[in-house]
This record gives sequence, structure tokens and C-alpha cells, in this order.
Amino acid sequence: MDYNKLAQMLFPDVEHTPEYYEEKFPYRKLPAKAQVTRMAPSPTGFIHLGNLYSALADERIAHRHGGVFYLRIEDTDEKRKVDGAVELIIDTLRYFDIEFDEGAGFPDDAPQNIYGPYFQRQRVEIYHAYAKNLVERGLAYPCFCTEEELEAVRQKQEADKALTGYYGEYAVCRNLSLDEIEKNLADGKPYVLRLRSQGSPDREIIFKDSIKGEVKLPENIHDIVLLKRDGIPTYHFAHAIDDHLMRTTVVVRGGEWLASAPVHYELFHVLGFKMPEYAHTAHLMKFDEETGGKRKLSKRKDPELSLDYYRQDGYHPYCMKVYLMTLLNSNFEEWHEQFPDKDINEFPFSIDKMSQSGALFDKDKLHNICKNELSKLSEEELFDFLYTWADENALEKKDIWFADREKLLDILRLYMGVGMKRRRKDFMYAKQVFEMISYFFDDEDSSQEKDAFRLDGSEVREILSDYLSEYDHSDDNSAWFNKLKAIADRHGYASDMKAYKAAPDNYKGNVSDVAEVVRIAVTGRANTPDLWSIVHIMGEEQMRQRIESAMSQN
Repeated sequence: MDYNKLAQMLFPDVEHTPEYYEEKFPYRKLPAKAQVTRMAPSPTGFIHLGNLYSALADERIAHRHGGVFYLRIEDTDEKRKVDGAVELIIDTLRYFDIEFDEGAGFPDDAPQNIYGPYFQRQRVEIYHAYAKNLVERGLAYPCFCTEEELEAVRQKQEADKALTGYYGEYAVCRNLSLDEIEKNLADGKPYVLRLRSQGSPDREIIFKDSIKGEVKLPENIHDIVLLKRDGIPTYHFAHAIDDHLMRTTVVVRGGEWLASAPVHYELFHVLGFKMPEYAHTAHLMKFDEETGGKRKLSKRKDPELSLDYYRQDGYHPYCMKVYLMTLLNSNFEEWHEQFPDKDINEFPFSIDKMSQSGALFDKDKLHNICKNELSKLSEEELFDFLYTWADENALEKKDIWFADREKLLDILRLYMGVGMKRRRKDFMYAKQVFEMISYFFDDEDSSQEKDAFRLDGSEVREILSDYLSEYDHSDDNSAWFNKLKAIADRHGYASDMKAYKAAPDNYKGNVSDVAEVVRIAVTGRANTPDLWSIVHIMGEEQMRQRIESAMSQN
């Protein structure tokens, strides 16, 4: 077989050799220990928690020692492409404070984008140069099999109880003569380009996975497709060339890709490339209440898999990063507790500390982290975060919530416990914050369920009537509470908690029951922060309107 002639027949328009691209994309000049990582999604329009999990690992690995983290778009499958998907990826990750150093999203002429283009469909001439070289070396060949013929091969394999796939004696185009190939080309028969695999079923590959350790797998024996009929590469072929020429040193990817490692191992070796370091991550799991076991987070079953879920509800990006870091590195949580005020980017992130087994996603733990981290913010920082969230997710309410800056800041101070010895930890995410404080605003959704009074209607009206007649907005907290205790005494409730505890049967209840009546009338809630503070943030007029409304309804 004259492989050079075959290569020229298949690729008459290829201008450059692999050596040209090796020179065009030289090894990066980076500090010692610096790593080059990438995120390489398909533009499908769905970005999920697993993407953020891996992206955070990539970003930390690259930036810990001054390396590079870039974005490449693997758009070889035109059928799956969704308009606007690339912008969605960049915008979503930027929301969660994950920034790329180069790649898709930067202008083509950006000074850092010297390893582009970063869209695989724009790199076809590069793939063809390497494909032509494989043909010249007898390591790739055209396959003219139709879908029907491939199906017939599969059926024969099943009948023979053999491994399915295109290999060995079942690779019917593997040994076509040059004349046969030339005739097929002259007849206009479509073809794919296949790898002439050098693998053997009785041999194994051995490589070190940065997370799983030493991995042994059977060699690849399949003559996989390198270029599809339209000349566009498959994922396997494109990613090997791209990771090499973009000088990627570490590839973090989901554990489901481990099965493809033999194919990628062979491709790197036949192309003459050094393999990057692979790190196959564990799946994100969740506890399944139905089975009592663990299962993978599912796009169909679990809305919390989508990053839109966290963005629409307003989870603070820093809280998400802190939580994911607890899943990524087993020693992060202890470090963060020891150094709570340090930037988490100072944490010595290590691939070695990434979990080999499934990382369990625990929303309760996420919420606890959110409460703790949000309590560290100033009220101004929280205000700005809430404003940004409302501007994107609650435009119809934003002008009402943010009409009075000082009022909202006062509300946040109250709920955050500003000035107290220990901060309150009530807030988890933006949507929940506004659900908690919505009673301060006259636009409060009337359909929102309010807590019920525990006392009967006539007693509620009498207590509230007494409260309004006694109320003086200039009273300080102590004077206000003394009046509340006097109301309790008049209605048969203990104003002295010691007396109540000593002889509870002598009273209808205690002053807290009276306070609860006022609290529910004013806020609709049985549990809130300090009621006197609430009333003074709300204002006397609004308070009286709420109480009069409650009296009319009981």
C-alpha cells in the first residue's frame, strides 16, 4: 500500500504538517509547578452543578501556582448545538465567580488567545493535518461501510457471541487495496476515517489517575472513527489534538469518561503526544429517600442539579464555592474553620485530596454554610447582593423592596443581629431572605399563609384594642414592654415569668402569649426578631393599619 498516495487522495488540500502546528503552538512559559487546565463543554444550553464542581477544581489547580485555565467549546456535534449556549456557560460561571484566562468568550484577537481558535469547528484544518499524517504512517484508513452494513456486522457479532464494534476480522474496510479505495472515491461513496488500532485484546494499559491512582484497563482494539463523513472530527480525535496543542497538563473530567481512557491512551501514543494528567472525578450523589441508598444527581429528577436553580433562588456564589470546596478536598472544611477570615483561594488545593468515591450532595449542609457565610457579610454587602439578584429575578418587586434604602438596611441589621455579641444566622439565599422580611412591605402577597392566633377572636380583639390605646411610638423598648406586661395582667396573663412557672394554673398564660398576639397581627408570623424593633422600622402608621385589619378579621 502506498500510504503517501492514499493520504494525498484523501487530503489534497491540506497545506500544513503537524510540525507546523507544533511550532505555531509552542509549550507555554509558565512558573514552576504551574498547571494548564480547561473546561471543554458542548454548547447544549444546559450547565449543571457537576460542571461547576469540575470548573472550580480546574480553576483552583491552574491558579494555585500561576497557571492557565481556559474555555474550549467542543461543538463537533452540530445537532446538539443550542444558540446562546456559549454565552450562557460564560455568564453562569462568571456569576459563580469562576473566570477564565483565555479561550471562548474572549475576542479572537485578544493577546492571550494565541492557542486558538477555541471552537473545534474552527479547527478542522488542524485535525486534517494530523489525520493525513496518520494515513501516511498507515495508522488510519477510509471506511465506506453504510449504516446497513455496520448493522449487519453487529448482528453477526451477536450471533457469534463476540464483542460488538468495528475491529479485527469485522473491520471490513481495514484491508481494502489502494485500487478499491480509489474506485470507491471515484464513485463518490461517502466515508469516515478510522484509526487502525494497534491494540491487542490480551494486553492492558496502565496509567496513573491523579484521583483514582494506578488504573489498569484492556487496550483499545476498536478502529474508532476519527473523522465523520463531513470531515468533522469525533470528540475523541479532536480532544487529543486540542489538549496537546493548547498544552493542557491536567484534565479533570467525570468518572464516566474512564471507560474511554484506552481510546485516548492509544490516540496520544499514535499521535506522538505526551498524555496530560487525567483526574476522573467521583459522581455527585444524593441520598434517595425511596431506597434509603445513594444515587447520582439526575437532570430529570433533581432540579437542584441545574445551576439555574441556585441562580434563580439567589444562592450567594461565595457560599456555593465554600460548599463545593468541602466536597472537592477532604481537608478544606477543617482549614476553613481554622482560618474563617482567609480568602478561600489561599487554601492549598490538591488533586490528591479529591474523593475517589461519590461526593454526597447535602442541601442541609449547603444551607448551614450559607447561613454561616452570609452572617459574615456587612449589611451593605448583603444589600448589594440582594439588589443584584432582584434586578435579575424579581423586577416586579424590586422597586418596592428597594424604595427606601435605609429601611431595608435596618431590616437586614435586625435579622443579621448587627451590634449583638453573636450574629444571627437566619439567611440562606436571596429568595428566602425576601420571604422572611416580606411583611415589612405593603405589597405582601395576600395569598401568603399567615400564622393563626392561638387565642379566640374576642380575646384577640380585646388585647389588640388595649395595645393600640396604650401605644406611644416614643416609648423605648423597656417602657413599651412594661405596657405589654400591664395588658397581660389585666387580661389574666402572668407578667412575671417566675410567678407563672411557680403556679401556671393560676393564669391563662403569660406575657409571651400576649406579645404573640401583637406579633401575629403586625407581621403575620408567630416567630420574628425583636418586635419593638420591627414596629419602629415599620412605622406607627403601618403598624396600626395591620392591627386594625387583624381586629376586623377576628
